[in-house]
Amino acid sequence: MNALLLIAALTLAAACVGLAVWAMAERARAEKALLEARLLREQASTGAETLRAQAAMSANAVAEELVKRATETFAAQDRLVQAKLEAQLKPVADTLEKFQLQVTEAEKARAEAAGGLKAQIEQLLLASTATQDEARKLSAALRRGAGVQGRWGEQMLRNVLEMAGLKAKVDFDEQVSVDAGALRPDVVVRLPGGGVFVIDAKCSLNAFLEAQDAPDEPSREAGYQRHAQSVRTHMQSLAAKAYWAQFDASPDFVVMFVPGDAFLAAAAERIPDLYAQGMDRRVILVTPSSLFALCKAVVYGWRVEEQNLNAKEIVGLGRELYKRIATMAAHAQAMGKGLETAVGRYNQFIGSLETQVHTQARRFEDLKVDHEGKEIPELAPIETAVRPLAKLAPALTLADPGPTSPE
Repeated sequence: MNALLLIAALTLAAACVGLAVWAMAERARAEKALLEARLLREQASTGAETLRAQAAMSANAVAEELVKRATETFAAQDRLVQAKLEAQLKPVADTLEKFQLQVTEAEKARAEAAGGLKAQIEQLLLASTATQDEARKLSAALRRGAGVQGRWGEQMLRNVLEMAGLKAKVDFDEQVSVDAGALRPDVVVRLPGGGVFVIDAKCSLNAFLEAQDAPDEPSREAGYQRHAQSVRTHMQSLAAKAYWAQFDASPDFVVMFVPGDAFLAAAAERIPDLYAQGMDRRVILVTPSSLFALCKAVVYGWRVEEQNLNAKEIVGLGRELYKRIATMAAHAQAMGKGLETAVGRYNQFIGSLETQVHTQARRFEDLKVDHEGKEIPELAPIETAVRPLAKLAPALTLADPGPTSPE
């Protein structure tokens, strides 16, 4: 019993010892594992820091490289954009440069033109001043009396006729006496076909000049009214002379020449039916402009008349030329017939010479007669006929068929 207990106690003690050893071994293993784990954690921490440091260094390098490359790329893009922009703006710059040159030239031309315009304006002012002086002189001269006004009107009339193309003493006559000297029209204009018409240039301008110098509007209007009545009175007296009845081939009107559009306009403004009254009395009121057109129509009529006369002369010359061509054709036809007769006579002569004379003459050659090397040539007849005058056949019918003398 004691022995079993002892064995059990020993076994239990051995189990406890083994358990203690195992526990110590396990503790040692656990401590070692902890130490290794700590070492691993330290190594891992050190490696992560190293990796982080290396990663940080690599990231900085990569970032610097990326920044460098990006900077270079941006610089290249800027240069490309700058080049493209310069290429796109170059035509605009060229156009602006040309525009600047044009503006400069235009400004220069404008300055020159302004200088020339200034000179022309100065000349125009001088001319205007001279014209005003001449107008004052003319106005003063016209105020001297009806004689001066009449001579001035006649001179204006002559100038208009000559400017229209009419010639004095050829196309018109001045101061022609008619009705045994009782009437003396200023101008008688010749018309094509032998016709004539009369122009009168006498018209008083005293009232118009007084109206121009009137100090106020009522006085001016009164002067214009007197001027209108003066024009109508002269028109009535001119109609009473009946110039158209003094010439055999004259239209039934007379032309009243007023030497200025303003003169007639002022009268017509106060008497609206002034033109109608004149037409009723067979008086045509004209100014330099309207008379110029009327005379131009006369010149055209003379030109047509001259062309008609030339056409008649051309027809006569054509007929005479055709007659002479017909005579020449008759002579040519007679010459052709003579040539045909001469050719026939020549061919008959050749035939007779060949058959009658040459045959007999060649017998001398058979008899060995010395002919000194001279042989009788062969004579050929003429076969070409004379060409007929076919295109002149109509003209030949107009020619004298009998003998004609040379022309």
